[in-house]
Amino acid sequence: AALRADGAAVHVSPAMAPSKDRISYFYDADVGTSYYGNNHPMKPHRLAMTHHLVLSYDLHKHLEVYRPRKSYPVEMSQFHAEDYVDFLSKITPDTQQDHLAQMQRFNLGEDCPIFDGLFDFCKTYTGGSIDGAVRLNTGLSDIAVNWSGGLHHAKKAEASGFCYINDLVLAILELLKHHARVVYIDIDIHHGDGVEEAFYTTDRVMTVSFHKFGEYFPGTGHLQDVGQHKGKYYSVNVPLKDGIDDESYNLLFKPIMAKVMEMYAPDAVVFQSGADSLTGDRLGCFNLSIRGHAECLKYMTTFQVPLLVLGGGGYTIRNVARCWTYETGCLLGHELEDKMPTNDYSEYFGPTHTLQIQPSNMENQNTPEYLEGVRNRILENLSKIPPKPSVPFHDVPPDAFTEDQMEVKEDPDEVGGGAEANAARRANPDSIYPDEGDVDDKPSRRDHAATAFSDGDTDGDKHKAGAKEEPGETFGEEAVSVPGSGGGADVVTAKEEAEGTFELGEAAVARAPDDETPAAAAAEDAIDAIAAPLGAAMELDGTAGEEAGVVSLLPPRSPAGPSIMANDHGDER
Repeated sequence: AALRADGAAVHVSPAMAPSKDRISYFYDADVGTSYYGNNHPMKPHRLAMTHHLVLSYDLHKHLEVYRPRKSYPVEMSQFHAEDYVDFLSKITPDTQQDHLAQMQRFNLGEDCPIFDGLFDFCKTYTGGSIDGAVRLNTGLSDIAVNWSGGLHHAKKAEASGFCYINDLVLAILELLKHHARVVYIDIDIHHGDGVEEAFYTTDRVMTVSFHKFGEYFPGTGHLQDVGQHKGKYYSVNVPLKDGIDDESYNLLFKPIMAKVMEMYAPDAVVFQSGADSLTGDRLGCFNLSIRGHAECLKYMTTFQVPLLVLGGGGYTIRNVARCWTYETGCLLGHELEDKMPTNDYSEYFGPTHTLQIQPSNMENQNTPEYLEGVRNRILENLSKIPPKPSVPFHDVPPDAFTEDQMEVKEDPDEVGGGAEANAARRANPDSIYPDEGDVDDKPSRRDHAATAFSDGDTDGDKHKAGAKEEPGETFGEEAVSVPGSGGGADVVTAKEEAEGTFELGEAAVARAPDDETPAAAAAEDAIDAIAAPLGAAMELDGTAGEEAGVVSLLPPRSPAGPSIMANDHGDER
């Protein structure tokens, strides 16, 4: 049975069974009611605005609309540490003052507050992403959309950048059960550090991130961060400067992604469509229009590869809703009218009530020479990866759930870079900006440490309704032992180091540790469990550490890095 908007069960006729050539769309009204707290830039309410705008354009009539199931803690533990997941499941606003040490240990507080219904929020957005991956795996959909997902900063045992559970990593692990190779694409303005870190040492996932780089959260994503061990050259970072516009962005995106698809030949694509790269974003500094942003997604649909589309950042919420609605239409091949139809949130889109937005006149600091240098270096690295090998599938691991567990909503329209490298860059700021023209036009926050946790009320009194901690609940040990990075030799040759100091402003080279990070190790264990029955693993030429190009593995972000809210311009509404 499906659920109507009022919660009543209705019979689903066989005619409503999904067909392969349609797009799956996941939405749960409860996720839009989550509230991070007073003055916090992350507002899940944007998801409700997006959904109602989708309904007002009648796009739902061409979609298979599903309410995602809530993911289980054991699924989250496929990547995340069990004690971290357990803590998230039990902590409430009323009990957080009793667990400040663990709050600090798990990086919970100012950026990632404890709010009422936090774990249900995590279970819902994570469930939608895993559900979408399963529908692609089973061939029931060619494209799956979950705008509530895309929280790419969460680490193995640490919240980060408004993200608690990394649904992207979990969805990719699900896809790897059926697909030998997966490409992850991230057009959020912030570097997709959590996903890159998880797959930094494997060649079964290629991560490609287009992001602002230089004294900007999370501080990772250097051009030279290319992966390690079997994953060398399978991490692609595209560092950008302030003010990049549609033309400049697509001069990089299309040739780079064409080369990725040619050389890597993935079996599935995961696309993180963070909308904070739009012009006028509360935390952003790019100058993309909605059409320019959507052009990246439209381009990826031309490759006819199973596609999982997820949300991400975006803090001027009326523009987030505009963008994701327009991109939903692009996936359907519909060109939406600029004049918005009336909807429940029409007042948010005044005074213009139009779908498109105009870029500003801000300066584009990405010169043609800089863009050409970045593009050429990345294309050169991509040319070094070997052709896709033939790896037969044998015993495929079971899916996360069965198709019968999905709930179809019949009438939706009735719904009312590496921390070590970063340390070297901060210690040698001149090496980041060798030329005067490369310096970002932003005040330095090198000495500004991010607040680890907040003792204050993060949600506001009227939003605090969390239940008291149940007797007998435990939160695990107060301290954990995190594997440290070993010694290791300098792995970059003098020649390539010299070549890396052209106009891009590349960083001082750090030493590559011998040990894997906890996050990379967790993802490797999960991939190994999936890949064990698949036959021989895909190997790269050479031994890790023997060739140039590796800056470091990616341990958790240093607390001295800039906070994600350091660039908050404020909400004008």
